[in-house]
Amino acid sequence: MAATTNNENVLEVKDLHTHFYVEDGEVRAVDGLTYSIRRGESLALVGESACGKSVSALSIMRLIPYPPGIIVSGEILFQGQDLLKVSESEMRHIRGNRIGMIFQEPMTSLNPVLTIERQLSESLELHRKLNKKDAKEESIKLLRLVGLPDAEKRVSDYPYQFSGGMQQRIMIAMALICNPDLLIADEPTTSVDVTVQAQLLELLDNLRSQFGTAILIITHNLGVVARYADRVNVMYAGRLVESAPTDVLYSKPQHPYTMGLLASVPRLDLPRNRKLSVIDGLPPNLARLPKGCNFCTRCTYSIDRCLEEKPPLEKVGEEHYSACFRSGELGK
Repeated sequence: MAATTNNENVLEVKDLHTHFYVEDGEVRAVDGLTYSIRRGESLALVGESACGKSVSALSIMRLIPYPPGIIVSGEILFQGQDLLKVSESEMRHIRGNRIGMIFQEPMTSLNPVLTIERQLSESLELHRKLNKKDAKEESIKLLRLVGLPDAEKRVSDYPYQFSGGMQQRIMIAMALICNPDLLIADEPTTSVDVTVQAQLLELLDNLRSQFGTAILIITHNLGVVARYADRVNVMYAGRLVESAPTDVLYSKPQHPYTMGLLASVPRLDLPRNRKLSVIDGLPPNLARLPKGCNFCTRCTYSIDRCLEEKPPLEKVGEEHYSACFRSGELGK
C-alpha cells in the first residue's frame, strides 16, 4: 500500500445512474454514485452482494448488457474525457488499452477454445500493433511478470490446463497488456485459496508501485481492504454511504452500515466463544426502494427523519464522507 499517489484524478464518476428494466420493475442498481480515483491510488469498493459494485465497474467499461440494462444518466470522466459520450469504436480502443479489467470468474472469462497465447496476442496486435512473433514474445514476458512458471511452454496451453490461481494470473496479465492507467479488479481472489490470494494481491500492489497504475478493487474481503487499499468506498443499495482513508474508516466509522460490516469480521484478539455480529434484516428490493434512507429498516440508530428523507453524502472529517443524519453522534 506504499505506492505514491498525487492529486490528479484518473477517474471521476459523477451522479451515475444505471438501471435494469425487468418484469419486477425498474431496478436501480446504481443510484447516484459519485467518487474519484487518483493516479497511483488503490481504492476499495465494498458492500454486500447486489449493492451495485460490479454494475458500477461494468458501467465504467460500458459493458452493461442492453436490454435490460442502461446507463440512465451521469458522467464517467476518464482523464477528463466523458466515457459516456465517446463512440463505440473509441471505447473499444480505451478498453484493455487505457483501462484494464480483471473479471470475477477467470474460468468463464477466458475463452476455452483459444490458447493463452492467442488470447494475449489479440490485444497486443490490436492496441500495440505488434506482429505475431513479437506478440508471442511479449505474451511470454507478461506471463513471467505475473509469476507463471515455465511461461515459454505454458503460453501454448488452453485455459482448462491451468489451476484457478494460474487462470487468475493470466487474467491479470491480460489486464496489464497495454500498461493501463486504471485497473479494475472485480473480486480478483474469489476463486483461489488464501495462500494464492496473498500472492495475487502482492502482485497487484507491486505492479501498482512499479507502473503507477490506479487500482479499483471490488471485494467483500475487509482483510484485503485493510492491507492493500489507500481509501475505501462503502456501497449500500446502489448508493455510496461512506468514503474515507482506510485507517480512518477502520478506526472511526461514521455510518451504521460500515460499523455493522466491521463488527462482523472475526477478530483474533477476542474470545473464541464470542458470537459473530450480524446485520439484521435483508437489503431492500432495488425495484422498490424506500422513501427515506435505504438502510433505515435494518438500522438500530434510525430516527423518524430517516424514514422520510435520503441522507446526502456529507463531509465529516478530512477526506471522510458519510451519508447518515447521525454521523456526528455515532462517530464520537
